[in-house]
Amino acid sequence: MSITHSAEDPEYISDGRRRKGRQRRRLLLEATMAVIARDGVAAVTQRRVAAQAKVPPSTVTYYYATIDDLLVATLTQVNDAYVWVVENLPRDPDVALRGFAALIAEGVDHDRAHALAEMELFLIAARRPTLREQVMRWNDAVDAFLTPYLPDPAARAGVIAASDGYFLRCCVLDPPPSAEEVYQALRRLIDREGGTD
Repeated sequence: MSITHSAEDPEYISDGRRRKGRQRRRLLLEATMAVIARDGVAAVTQRRVAAQAKVPPSTVTYYYATIDDLLVATLTQVNDAYVWVVENLPRDPDVALRGFAALIAEGVDHDRAHALAEMELFLIAARRPTLREQVMRWNDAVDAFLTPYLPDPAARAGVIAASDGYFLRCCVLDPPPSAEEVYQALRRLIDREGGTD
């Protein structure tokens, strides 16, 4: 027996509202990234995001009461994508390290303005403590990825710092370092810190 829902069914209404809410949030976060990519984090206001998303300003404040709420949600969405890639790299250590290097280098090639916007979101955590949880989440994901290569936490910290530095270099240098350059640098660091040189 098939079950159908009428428009008046509370479950149907609830599911429809949830779906609409998810779509609206996604639209607002995409608009926020577009504002940051064009004008920087300092330009993010609820009115500008609303204009970019082509919705009334009240829509932004309904879902995100403050600018910090909006920025945290935007950085969380960015982080979700990056952390997912790191957690799903191949098991083969060399292939995985090459994949990690490609994540650092090739994201910039895909859309430089978007990559700069992502980097700016991470850097603004220095001034906005509400964003630091996501920065720590990224650090934890990279730390977990590097643990099989380097059991020593101090050695891993150095390689994490280097990978963060390469993210920045890939955003600001023209041309940016290639995935192969990033891989070779990380490989040398890991081999040296791990004592395999």
